[in-house]
Amino acid sequence: MKIEVKRVYEPAEDDDGYRILVDRLWPRGLRKSQAGVDLWMKDIAPSDSLRKWFGHEPEKWEEFKRRYSEELDGKMEFIEEIRSRARNGKVTLLFSSREERNNNAHALKEYIESMDEE
Repeated sequence: MKIEVKRVYEPAEDDDGYRILVDRLWPRGLRKSQAGVDLWMKDIAPSDSLRKWFGHEPEKWEEFKRRYSEELDGKMEFIEEIRSRARNGKVTLLFSSREERNNNAHALKEYIESMDEE
């Protein structure tokens, strides 16, 4: 299973595979025709309350991942769709945050990969 993470503002590349935007809101200043998004899976994004609580504060990262994992436990249909696509080819999870590492796309990737370790 091959899952990558990339900022949606970076140009789409042929080797990105199937590109899934995992943010609740569409990225500012980016037209849909420019984004190269195959699927916008906004329902898998963190809840508004969790997103606002986190605020991309690094000291909250571990707790954010724990809380987001709890939310993801209730979104298995979306998780299974990503896993199914990743079994058949590369999937790139797209995010819009300026925070390159501590963001929901990376937390989602970790969550999915941890399922395969069980």
